[in-house]
Amino acid sequence: MATRLHYAWVVAGVTFLALLASAGINATRAVLVLPLEREFGWDRAAISLALSINLLLFGLCGPFAGALMTRFGVRRVMLVALSTLAVAVGLSALMTNVWQLVGLWGVLVGAGSGSMALVLGATVATRWFVKRRGLITGIFAASTATGQLIFLPEQAAIVEAAGWRTAVVLVAAVALSVAALVAFLMRDDPRQKGLQPYGVEGESMPGSAVAPAKGNPFGLAVATLRECTAQRDFWLLAGSFAICGATTVGLIAVHLIPASVEHGLPEVTAAGMLAAMGVFDLVGTTLSGWLSDRWDPRKLLVWYYTLRGIALLFLPWAYDTGVPALAAFVVFYGLDWVATVPPTVRLVADRFGKERVGPVFGWVFAAHQLGGSVAAFGAGALHTWFGDYLVAFMTAGVLCLLAAGLIVGLNRPTAPALILRPLATDH
Repeated sequence: MATRLHYAWVVAGVTFLALLASAGINATRAVLVLPLEREFGWDRAAISLALSINLLLFGLCGPFAGALMTRFGVRRVMLVALSTLAVAVGLSALMTNVWQLVGLWGVLVGAGSGSMALVLGATVATRWFVKRRGLITGIFAASTATGQLIFLPEQAAIVEAAGWRTAVVLVAAVALSVAALVAFLMRDDPRQKGLQPYGVEGESMPGSAVAPAKGNPFGLAVATLRECTAQRDFWLLAGSFAICGATTVGLIAVHLIPASVEHGLPEVTAAGMLAAMGVFDLVGTTLSGWLSDRWDPRKLLVWYYTLRGIALLFLPWAYDTGVPALAAFVVFYGLDWVATVPPTVRLVADRFGKERVGPVFGWVFAAHQLGGSVAAFGAGALHTWFGDYLVAFMTAGVLCLLAAGLIVGLNRPTAPALILRPLATDH
């Protein structure tokens, strides 16, 4: 008799599509800057303000979204987030003033996409999977990062061929379509289908089901942060992940293209390098998830950060050497881009309990985005002071080696530990 497909795989598929849709919307914002400047005469600073608010909320909404998932369920949060994205992006086709851009793309899209970032993937993987949890986490992480990089050229082509309004209406329609799938197929917990998480043997597994927490979800997020900050391991994880954000979304995603142009590469070629990184990111992050199911995640992170640091120290030499060396950098850095996510999620679950993965990892992810924001500005400032990106790349390489050292300092629990106080639940 054929083995029946566990419903966890249906949930994983719907979650992947939701994350991919969110990534597609995030890719769209990058191709709106020039069309909006040309049509409305808005200056770059005003448009950048909206995108800066978007990035800030993308990170800060994570812990609160995790708390909302704990309180109200994953399905409801996904529906609200996707509906918010669809409405905000769709309405942006009608905007005529810059304050509308700030409100729609800065506030609403930032909050909506931030509510379905890595925190969603971490929560779903932890609730629905015991076996293959690391692999699923890796696939989810790859969908968010790879989606933005792969969709970027397609969205740019749509804007060029049919205009920016067509592009935003199309992605709004995609968000609504995925919301319909979430409404019909998504479930909060295996118990709702009469199941245990995928990979559990036997009739029951104590603590495998997550009951809704009582109380104010925003208070829960703040209380979680207060309790986490008393734990040394939280600071080590948040600090290392901040460096991860600084060296990916802050440095490379923002400054690789201008750095490449300064070294004589065409802008299209430089953008292609980022897109290629997205393809290799899918492979690397999925492989990292598979490895996280089998290896000590601390050792994986030490290797990832060490090799990333070496790659950044190598990058200035690669620019001076030529295309083969740059191609090697693109392949390696793409493989390593968000490979850090699956082992970091596993470490959070091991140390803080799987029912707190959402809000705790949300704060760790907020540190990631904060690191990215600081690096985006810091690398630009260093370029202004020194006239090139050499110091920025060298500093980032050293920071990655520091991140590896932070991971070495993590304690290794003998069993999954509930460091935080248990959640109050309804009975």
